[in-house]
Amino acid sequence: MSRPAVVKALWGAAVLVLVAGCSSGGTEDRPGTAPPASTSASTSASAPASPTGSGAPASGGRVTVAGTLTEGLKSPWGVAALPGGDLLVSSRDERTITRVDGRTGAKTVLGEVPGVVPGGEGGLLGLAVRDGWVYAYLTAASDNRIVRMRYGGADGDRLGAPEPVLTGIPKGFVHDGGRIAFGPDGMLYAGTGETGRTGLSQDRSSLGGKILRMTPEGRPAPGNPFPGSVVYSYGHRNVQGIAWDAEGRLWAAEFGQNTWDELNLIEPGRNYGWPEAEGRAGRSGFVDPVAQWPTSEASPSGIAYARGAIWMAGLRGERLWRVPLSGAERSGEPEAFLTGEYGRLRTVVAAGGDRLWLVTSETDTRGTPGAGDDRILRLEVR
Repeated sequence: MSRPAVVKALWGAAVLVLVAGCSSGGTEDRPGTAPPASTSASTSASAPASPTGSGAPASGGRVTVAGTLTEGLKSPWGVAALPGGDLLVSSRDERTITRVDGRTGAKTVLGEVPGVVPGGEGGLLGLAVRDGWVYAYLTAASDNRIVRMRYGGADGDRLGAPEPVLTGIPKGFVHDGGRIAFGPDGMLYAGTGETGRTGLSQDRSSLGGKILRMTPEGRPAPGNPFPGSVVYSYGHRNVQGIAWDAEGRLWAAEFGQNTWDELNLIEPGRNYGWPEAEGRAGRSGFVDPVAQWPTSEASPSGIAYARGAIWMAGLRGERLWRVPLSGAERSGEPEAFLTGEYGRLRTVVAAGGDRLWLVTSETDTRGTPGAGDDRILRLEVR
């Protein structure tokens, strides 16, 4: 999908003015200029960015866009796979959940989720599915919270009334986190943001700037590092990507402020540094990221694990990053794909084997939407 160069140029000029006025991180993914769009929709890769300290890209990486599953989505954010292969997609701003047929791409709007109050980066965000429940991370009038709704069975394609799972997560115009997922242990994990109040990240009594781990009913999960607390790790700025590798290790992507975006290996009870550290600091008591990127090249949102690598969607960076892994360490340098071809990329979901679903994010008020935006792409990766 190409975008006219003149629109890109005008957008870039306007954004430079905006960034100059809010360089302290007032907007989360720091809208900026992007590389010229390419008309290619097949295998493509760009060289890794030199400021990361990387050399040649890891060998063997490849992404093929096999097709478009569906298009015409508005402010898509969270995606959850249903048994059988269909997808549920949340609309951040329209407060709706849509079922997308995994074969034909046909869309069915299941309904609007009550109690969602969109604004800034808040709204209807992450989704997860378990045992006939649809879980949603949403922004309400007073807080961010996780709710669950019955789905399927005798009610068919209708959502039940939302039931609170966890409330009291700090909300803000920016840095609302929002990604949720069930881990291999059956527990529910959530990435939260510090809402621009940086002190929340180091405050273990706050749910802001954390990764949370809880039972499906919202209670502190057994084995959590801090007794009686759902806090699993802290010192985060804004976590919007969580995924597990083949050995069950938890990985998370988070937005930096002005310097470094991060991919972290998450260990229980550890401190990931914000606001005292951004990127690799080498300081005692803080965990350094496994990979980092200049903020202009990533602004990471969703991540997924497939074919021995973490795949990370970039918003401002408008590219899909591949980070090859060997156990708990990186086995090569990050490699970028699809740079500038589909605009802002919000969510990436493993679809089994060498397949991924990739969701664009041009209609989130910070993109330059074209015909068909936003869409879900079918990817084949190696």
